[in-house]
Parts: sequence; C-alpha cells; structure tokens
Amino acid sequence: MKHFINIIADPIYSFPIFSLLFFAMIKWYRVVGTKKFAWVSLAISIPVTVWFLADPQFIKIILWPDNIPINILVILIAFLTWFPLYKAAENDKRLEAGLEPIEALPENREKVWAWPNLVYTELFAIIAGTIFLVVWAIIFKAPLEEPANTTWAPNPAKAPWYFLGLQEMLVYFDPWMAGVVLPGLIVVGLIAIPYLDTNPKGNGYYCFQDRKFAITSFLYGWLVLWIYLIIVGTFLRGPNWTFYGPFEYWDFHKVVAEYNVNLSEFLWLKWLNTSMPKNIFVREILGIILTVGYIVVLPILSLKTKFGKEMLEKIGAIRYYIVVFLAISMCSLPIKMVLRWLFSLKYIIALPEIELNL
Repeated sequence: MKHFINIIADPIYSFPIFSLLFFAMIKWYRVVGTKKFAWVSLAISIPVTVWFLADPQFIKIILWPDNIPINILVILIAFLTWFPLYKAAENDKRLEAGLEPIEALPENREKVWAWPNLVYTELFAIIAGTIFLVVWAIIFKAPLEEPANTTWAPNPAKAPWYFLGLQEMLVYFDPWMAGVVLPGLIVVGLIAIPYLDTNPKGNGYYCFQDRKFAITSFLYGWLVLWIYLIIVGTFLRGPNWTFYGPFEYWDFHKVVAEYNVNLSEFLWLKWLNTSMPKNIFVREILGIILTVGYIVVLPILSLKTKFGKEMLEKIGAIRYYIVVFLAISMCSLPIKMVLRWLFSLKYIIALPEIELNL
C-alpha cells in the first residue's frame, strides 16, 4: 500500500487526480456541503492519518519545524473550503424554493454595538492567538540555522513555505515567468476582481449557482494551482528537488533519468528529420504561432461559444478580454505541466540567445 501511495503521489498522477476530485467537488457541491459528508470524511481521515503518522519517514517530514505551518494550513483549508460550500448549498436550496437566503432572515440581520460585542470578541481572539503562538514556540524549535556559509549550501534549498508554490513553478517555467510574470498576474487578477465582476448576485450571502464561473475559477487557482503546489514542494520534494513519495527515504544519491526537449527540436529534428535553422525566429516558428494563437486567437474563438457571448453581453468587451486573458494565463501552468509529463517538453519557445524561454 505504501509503495502504491508513493507512486500515485507523483505529480504526474496526483495532479490529475486532485483536479478530478476538485471538479467532482464542484459538480456535487450539495453532497460535499452537508454535515453528513463532513462527519464521514472526518471519520475516515482520522484512522488514515494515524496510519500515515505511524511511518517514521512521514512523521519526520510532518514534524520538521519549517513544515508545521503547512500542516495547519491543510487542516484550515479543508474546513474553510467545506464550510462555504455548506452555506452555499443551504442558500441555493432556499433560493430555488423562492425563499430568502439565510443571511437575510431578520434574526441574522440584527445589529449590535461594536462595544462591547465586537471588541470583546476581538480581545478573546487575540488572547487565544497569543496562547497558540506561545505554545507553538515552546513545543517546536524555530527553523533558524547558523550564519550563512559560502562553502556549504542546504540540499534541498527550499523557499519559505508561502513561496514554495512559486519554487515548484520553476520546474516548468524560467524564473522570469514563474517568479515575476505569473505572480504579477495573480496579484493583478485579485485586484481586478471587484472591477471585472458586475454580477450583483451573491453579495452579502453565500451561494454557488449564481456565481459558478467566478467561484470555480478562483477555487481552482487557489486549491489546485497554489495549495497543491505548496504541498508538493513541502512534503514531496527532497534533495536536488527530486520527487520523493511520502513514505520514501530521502536518498541524496537518488538518480532520476530525465531528458527535456524543446518544441523546436521536436519539429525540426524529430518530425521533419532535418537540421535546426540558424535563424532563431525560423527555428521557433511553431512555438511562436502556437503562443500567439493561444493568447490572441483563442479569446476571439471563445466568442463563438454560448458562454462567451453571454459573458460579453454581461460585462462588456474590455472586461471580457481581460477576464479571458487572466484565465488563459492561469491555464498555461497546468498545460505546461502536462506537456512536461507527457512529452518531456521543456520550452515551447526557446530563445536562449536573448534569454527568453517560454
């Protein structure tokens, strides 16, 4: 069983499995968003977790001081994903029955004074948070190391846990893309949400049916393209950034046979069976065409779909093209990941002469 888990934990398998589970959660959110589902999941997860913790290698990784925040993060994410789905499922049933959402009921709209109601709540939250941090600091050692040594480098050299998603992206993109462009687009996209979303429904109450696209897009980016990458970078990446299963010993001498090929090499050397052109733009012509088509042509073609037409009518042309650009930028990450796994594709466009690789 442990050997099987080590195999399917590899991103080649775990990423599509995680994606399928995500879309299953979205499709059957009314089943997921029930107390029965929560209790059954909890009842199953407790013995499974105990079984995992019985493995010395797994518990060693879990209790590493740097990894403690990720353990807390995983638990909080599980609850904070289920709870809104639970509230949304309740409200969607009420709205379909012609009733008001729960948040609109008179007892839920009662107003109270900030003092003492809010201030006391905040005070107790601060006290509880302080106690938690003190206990954490006493039980676990701070992940501090000796002063930097130019003759020694840690292996694996990992970023802080909140940047491990970006570090995992470096496996599939160059630093300028994984460390600058994609994080920049994430920030810009989050800032732009209030200006792009003109849907008045769902403001002030939980729902899903009225905001399917917005909620699904955000949750996929958050859970699959960010939290998943952090978990992989934290627990499944060992020395030399090599993949290790959750029960696999971190062998510093582990050798993985890998080869990466650029799209231009596929085109000229493998498919056309000829030498690589000297002109760099001719050499990368296929990658350039595909990239331009993906960024420029795909948004235009999406207007031919019913969903695209409805969205264009609702939010207007400028907002529409911004939303589509952000969406295809987000999708570029899983696309590149799948291409790397299936075809060992390194770069779609490889221009090392001008330090531009995509």
